[in-house]
Formats: sequence, C-alpha cells, structure tokens
Amino acid sequence: MKDQRKTEIKVGVTVFFGLLIFLWVLGWAKNWTINAQRKEIQIEFSSVAGLEVGDPVTINGVRKGYVEAITVDKNNVKTLLSLSDDSVLMEDARFSVMMLDLMGGKKVEITPGISINEIDYSKIYKGEFLGDVASAMAMLGTVQNDLVDVIREIKISLTQLNQIFSDKQFNSDLKNSVANLVDLTSNLNKIVLDNREEIRQLVRSGNELTKNANEFLTENKDSISQTIISINSVLLVSKDLLTKVNRFMDKTENNQNNLGKLLSDHELINDLKSTIQQAKELIKVLVEQLKSEGIEVNAHIF
Repeated sequence: MKDQRKTEIKVGVTVFFGLLIFLWVLGWAKNWTINAQRKEIQIEFSSVAGLEVGDPVTINGVRKGYVEAITVDKNNVKTLLSLSDDSVLMEDARFSVMMLDLMGGKKVEITPGISINEIDYSKIYKGEFLGDVASAMAMLGTVQNDLVDVIREIKISLTQLNQIFSDKQFNSDLKNSVANLVDLTSNLNKIVLDNREEIRQLVRSGNELTKNANEFLTENKDSISQTIISINSVLLVSKDLLTKVNRFMDKTENNQNNLGKLLSDHELINDLKSTIQQAKELIKVLVEQLKSEGIEVNAHIF
C-alpha cells in the first residue's frame, strides 16, 4: 500500500513538473509574460518577406520582444513591436527585417543608436529589409539571362585565347620576343657595368656643375640683382622713348606739328619740285657750256 502511494506521488509530481515545463515552453513560444509593463513601437517596412506575428525582436542580437501585430497599409507594411520594459532605444535607432536562421525564419533586428535622447514610442518609424536567401535567389533569376550571356562570351574568349596560344607561329614569335628582351636587358646591364666609371664621373660632374652654379649665384647675387634692376630701368626708359616716338608720329600724321604741316602742304611740295627741276636744268646748261667753249656770262648791270 505504501509502495502504491509512493508511485502515485511520483507520477503526480512528474505530471506537475511536466505541465510546468509545457506551460513555460508554450509561453516562450507565444511570448507570454507575467510582467505587464512592456513598450510598444510601430515600424513601417516596404516588405517584411514572410515575417509573422510572434516572431522575435532582438536588440544587438539579444531577444527583447516579439512582433505583436502586422497590417498592410497600401504599399507598406506596418508592424507593432512589443519590447520588454528594460529596452532603451535612442532617436537614431535602426530597424531591420532579417533572417533568423537558414530554415527561413525572420526576426526584427534593432540597433539601439548612440543619440543622447530616447526615442518617441508614439511615432511611426521606417525600417528596412536586408534581404534573405529567397530574395537573393529571386535577384539571381532576374539576371539569369545576363549571366548566361557573360558565360558564353567568356567561353568564346577562352576559345580564341586557346587558338592564339596553340598557334606555332605565335608561340615562336613570342619566344623570340622574350629572348630578344632578355638579350636587350643583358646588353643594357653590360653597358652599365662597362661604363659605370664614366656614368659615375658624369654624375659627379653634374653635381660639381650644380655646386659651382649655386656658388656663382650665391657670390654674385648682388651683381645679378643690380643687373636686373638696370635692365628694368633700361626697359622703362625704352618704353618711355617708344611712347614719345609714337606720340610724335601720331601728331605728324594728324598735322599737329611743323613737320606734319610741311608734309601736308601740297603747294610747298610743288614749289620744291619746281625748284629742283629748275636747278637740274641750270646744271645741265652749265655742264654743256663747260664741255664746249666755257661758261658764257651775259651780265646786264643797271
């Protein structure tokens, strides 16, 4: 009788603890909690890609709540997240839907932010979908034709490369080019080795020339400066002289000086031409008389 009593007690205790474990697991799965103080916040996504009510909400990877409700609003999806009372989110917090595991589960990952002000839980915030295996496969399907074309082009390129490298003439020319390059490199090395003393002397001479030039400039910098100043003075004087010459020529062209007036006086020029013509005739007469009987002078004195 006592053994039967003990057996019944053991069975009762086992059933009791089994019920407790079952209730605990069910509460964990359904996000039941004894603590009624929770924080709720609304997040709007363009797509949640299979996120369901009851899926976990994590903050920096630590589970802190669950998805309480999901509603479709036109082209967006609004979610209501229920968070534990000890969750602290800042104004720059970020919300993302991502994969929970490789089996396709989803969760909402929250980055709490580093702002100094806590978030306003009464507002609606924008979240983002980071993608999963299904979306990656869908994207791969959209570029499938492009990938086929790329692979085909690569195959054609590899075929042409194989044809090129299998060409005996090309291989022979390539070998000759490499051999010539090796010979050229060897000859250059030999030239450098044979003439390294001359090269060293050339470099030394260049250094000495640079040093002498620096010394010359240092020693004669005052004279050079004075020469430059003198050249500048000459240039200024030449510029002034050219300015005066140009002014004189402008006045001459515009008849604003005596030379211009003389050159523009047509009557004076005609008189000069007539005088020169008469002088030529007189000289001609004198020359003819000198060649014949001498100069004949008829003078009438009154």
